[in-house]
Amino acid sequence: MSLQSPLRRVLGLGSARDGTGHWWAQRVSAVALAPLSLWFLVSLLELPGLDYATVRAWIAQPLDAFFAVLSVAVLATHSYLGTIVVVEDYVHAAGAKLAGMLTLRFLHVLAGGAGIFAILYLACGTMRP
Repeated sequence: MSLQSPLRRVLGLGSARDGTGHWWAQRVSAVALAPLSLWFLVSLLELPGLDYATVRAWIAQPLDAFFAVLSVAVLATHSYLGTIVVVEDYVHAAGAKLAGMLTLRFLHVLAGGAGIFAILYLACGTMRP
């Protein structure tokens, strides 16, 4: 016998009412990372060398720059979704939990933004010698 209403059972909402959305977001980002990782690996293997000039010329291609930015954004999102669950599950003090969650959000936005900035900086060709 379940104490949940029929609507809650159909919608799959847990007690926090957002667990299903978080679960789906993590699975979708994982599925998106599979082809993006394959693209990245194949692209690097096809390069004649991994020196600065070759990689810069590769990332300057619009499609490659787009997929690289997309990869960084999806990877940062997926990483955030995974690490936030650790804080929610294993940090029990309210203040420490809030600090941990804010720190994780800040670090993931910072890392993702830095990665995207680096790709765009290289792709736009504004590097100085």
